[in-house]
Amino acid sequence: MNQTSIATVLTMVKFDLGITNSTAYDARLTQYINSGLAYAEEEGVTLGDTVGDMEIATMYAVWLFNKRKTGEGMPRMLRYALNNRIFADKMKEN
Repeated sequence: MNQTSIATVLTMVKFDLGITNSTAYDARLTQYINSGLAYAEEEGVTLGDTVGDMEIATMYAVWLFNKRKTGEGMPRMLRYALNNRIFADKMKEN
């Protein structure tokens, strides 16, 4: 994912978390975005610059941010999105 896409994802993450008019969390949120990209890659998904991939990166980063407080497991919609992305990649290989 290129830097422009990461900046777009950062904006989307901040919106989802209700963080407006502040850059105080930008470094930490960017770390969550990069962590989510790395975790997805460990599962076999390399997220790119498409709208769908940026949405998955947003969901992953928001979940990572929130789970530090709640300890909740991965939300189903994120798990489904990752699984669908994995299956889509495997179909392209054939």
